[in-house]
Amino acid sequence: MDCLFCQITNKQREAYIVYEDDHAVGILDPFPRTPGHTMVIPKVHAETILDLPEGEVEPLFMAVRKMTAILQKALGPNGFTIGINHGKVAGQAIDHLHIHIMPRWHNDGGGSLHSVVGNPPKESLKDIKDRIIAAGNVSS
Repeated sequence: MDCLFCQITNKQREAYIVYEDDHAVGILDPFPRTPGHTMVIPKVHAETILDLPEGEVEPLFMAVRKMTAILQKALGPNGFTIGINHGKVAGQAIDHLHIHIMPRWHNDGGGSLHSVVGNPPKESLKDIKDRIIAAGNVSS
């Protein structure tokens, strides 16, 4: 398979692996934004979270939780920014789901997730809520 992250999870390509279980691998990001910047990658190939088999969602997020605890113990940051770049428009560079864990420190120059984009809706929150409910994504 041509997928870089599949090659890493199958041990066909080297990476700085800092965590592994039956479902996921944690690697240091080769282009870190902070010390300890880690990516948690599911072992099953899925381009986005919507493609990840339902039974793999919980183990992936448990791995994120464990990796965050390890980073907290090892590096002692003041907080974390944890996120997914879902799709190319959101900055996803590798077509395999991966969750970034970025340790954060006071005055590190970073911002919150809210600083990533500035495109507030033009319609009301009620209209957006109604559209989401009509699509069957949530119940009222």
